[in-house]
Amino acid sequence: MATVTILDDYQNVALASADWSAVRARYSVEVVTEHIADEASLVQRLAASEVIVAMRERTPFPARVLAQLPALRLLVTTGMGNAAIDIAAATRQGVTVCGTTGSGNAMPELTIGLIIALTRNFAQEDAAVRAGGWQHTIGPGLAGATLGVIGLGRLGTPVAALAQAFGMSVIAWSPHLTAERAQPHGVRAVSKRDLFVESDVITIHMPLSDASRGLVRAADLAVMKPTAYLVNTSRGPIVDEAALVDALRERRIAGAGLDVYDTEPLPVDHPLRSLPNTLLLPHIGYVTTDGYRTWFGQVVEDILAWTAGTPVRTLEA
Repeated sequence: MATVTILDDYQNVALASADWSAVRARYSVEVVTEHIADEASLVQRLAASEVIVAMRERTPFPARVLAQLPALRLLVTTGMGNAAIDIAAATRQGVTVCGTTGSGNAMPELTIGLIIALTRNFAQEDAAVRAGGWQHTIGPGLAGATLGVIGLGRLGTPVAALAQAFGMSVIAWSPHLTAERAQPHGVRAVSKRDLFVESDVITIHMPLSDASRGLVRAADLAVMKPTAYLVNTSRGPIVDEAALVDALRERRIAGAGLDVYDTEPLPVDHPLRSLPNTLLLPHIGYVTTDGYRTWFGQVVEDILAWTAGTPVRTLEA
């Protein structure tokens, strides 16, 4: 039987999230629960795979990797876009690339939860209670505070609405945001500098691109209030990570809540792990049971449709 390999199934839930019986009747299905960072090891592990299932952008598939996978015929990714896959190279190689449609919008929920947990010191207080302590920290409420949203789009807009429900004032900036576009959402468009100067909490909701890589620089962090917090649930490289570590270590800002990093999984010896004014999550903004049911259910559909010669949800460069 040909092989289907499911990559980066960290929680080992892919097979339980959908009915794979029709796929297993045609293929040998293998699940990789650890991340394979080494390219040579990845190629070796996937050498016999006719079908590969990629979870979002956890594992890159540039042209040089695809060229070393002669057995590959179908590459399925969760989501309808994946910047880590060279789709043009896959097409030249005769590999079909398919995706899955939306799975809800869990990211704004996680963002607001992360903001509250960060500012009110949930992690520290939980640890203290478990150790026999009681009330060691104090943090600000959200009502009356200013939220700065970088990127008032598909994710930034509902985050703004949720923040307003908590009584926050919301300002926003992105390279092309205008006052006319922000006003219907009850949001005030400001300059990038004013956003960093005025905000009590800054949250990032922009895709990673050449234009957004390193968008948040040391100079931006330097004008933040010492009582302000930075939250990033988008992509790690949007923020200058070294500059952020320095700002946190020197207590020039109050803290940071992060769900994304330059390198994922976050290295064990990374300095962010040892900074007490951080709240760190393992890139779970999109990870929900209902989301996985949608994604893996459609992964199964993609595989069966391709096998039948009628591929669905194909992606093009």
